[in-house]
Amino acid sequence: MTAAREALSAGAAYPSDDQVDAILRASRALVGIAAASMADVVDTITVPQFRVLVMLSGRGPLNLGAVAENLNVNPSNASRTCDRLVKANLVCRSESDADRRLVLLSLTPGGRRLVGKVTRRRRAAIRRVLLSMGDEDRDAVAAALASFADAAGEVDEGDALGLFWPTS
Repeated sequence: MTAAREALSAGAAYPSDDQVDAILRASRALVGIAAASMADVVDTITVPQFRVLVMLSGRGPLNLGAVAENLNVNPSNASRTCDRLVKANLVCRSESDADRRLVLLSLTPGGRRLVGKVTRRRRAAIRRVLLSMGDEDRDAVAAALASFADAAGEVDEGDALGLFWPTS
């Protein structure tokens, strides 16, 4: 039984349209922050390429099959994306010490810098929004979003990459 079904069977009320609309409004704000944080790197990388960089940043070296699986895309799509990242010197390939047949993908120093730059921008933008709120509202929003992320199954940035993303 899913968490949603368990909650409903335990007597939780069905989410109202107002609740859903409030989350949609907040998600639009967060999407805007995410887009703005990438404004000066969109000439360098695409959003799907950034997803790969974030995954490698959070999980460390992975083989191409793991990248494709975690992003919920075909291996050929993952391969093309990673090829472009290698050409841009944001990702490097290396042999696995455990199995020389496996090629591992990992971030280069430039890839780490790019992920760090975008993440710092996102954090700064979120902090500016939070500064415009009172302490109690900030605490309530943080607690509510943590609960929402838990309910969505989001564990960390790397694991979140495949959540609800359309399959190829």
